[in-house]
Amino acid sequence: MFRNLRINIFIYYFLTVMSFLFFSYYFIDILKVEDIYLFSFIVLCFVILSGLFISKLAVDPLVDYVHHLQALSKETLHELNLPISTITTTTQMLAKNIDDEKVLKRISRINNACNMLKERYNELDYLIKMQSEQDVKEVFFVDDLVRLRVEFLQRLYPHMKFHLDLSTMEIFGDKTGLSKVIDNIIDNGVKYSRDSTQIDIKIENNVLMIQDYGIGMDEVELMHIFDKYYQTNKDMQGFGIGLSLVKRFCDKNKIELIFESSKNVGTKVKLKFKK
Repeated sequence: MFRNLRINIFIYYFLTVMSFLFFSYYFIDILKVEDIYLFSFIVLCFVILSGLFISKLAVDPLVDYVHHLQALSKETLHELNLPISTITTTTQMLAKNIDDEKVLKRISRINNACNMLKERYNELDYLIKMQSEQDVKEVFFVDDLVRLRVEFLQRLYPHMKFHLDLSTMEIFGDKTGLSKVIDNIIDNGVKYSRDSTQIDIKIENNVLMIQDYGIGMDEVELMHIFDKYYQTNKDMQGFGIGLSLVKRFCDKNKIELIFESSKNVGTKVKLKFKK
């Protein structure tokens, strides 16, 4: 598809240039047109028409391709929703009639895997809506969202202890996007905690604070944490693309993002929401 598109654009561009040279020669040398303003007007019209045609030739196939890809993604998501729901319902029914602990643990692992699939499903649905420029904002309670995210992450990191001190906070915003931000910050806190197993999360005065007690960062590292692919520890994943996405989300939604960190003390992240 794109190979043919490049060929078509090149051919049209080549013919356009040759036509321009021919008409310039025809008007100047054969017709002996001396009115520079008339000639400039004709050239301007020719350039505008050529530009419109080239842009249409280049963009229309891409627009069709993106629309087709979005339609395919929506259909795929719709098809995924049914088996996920079926697995969840079936495992719940099985768990009610089984007393064997080993079997129950296996069913629990299936449920956890299914919940992770649901998370990916929600993220794909969110990305499709964002690309389609659909309004993804809604009214929700940040404290309830934090509890849900901690409940999900607790299953991934059973050794961690999450201490919650959450005041009620209701906002109108991008719930799915904020979920990804919270997950990313907590995930980084866990990965860089080393021997510490504590994460403190607090909501007070329209501020969401997430604090870990891990390796921390110095002033130089703090200056680069939002750079793409930057990592404070090359042996770990984290503080790479994730925090640059967090920064972009906060800037877009007018959330003040503050990092406070000290070496071997830990890192505190604050999200300040407008009242």
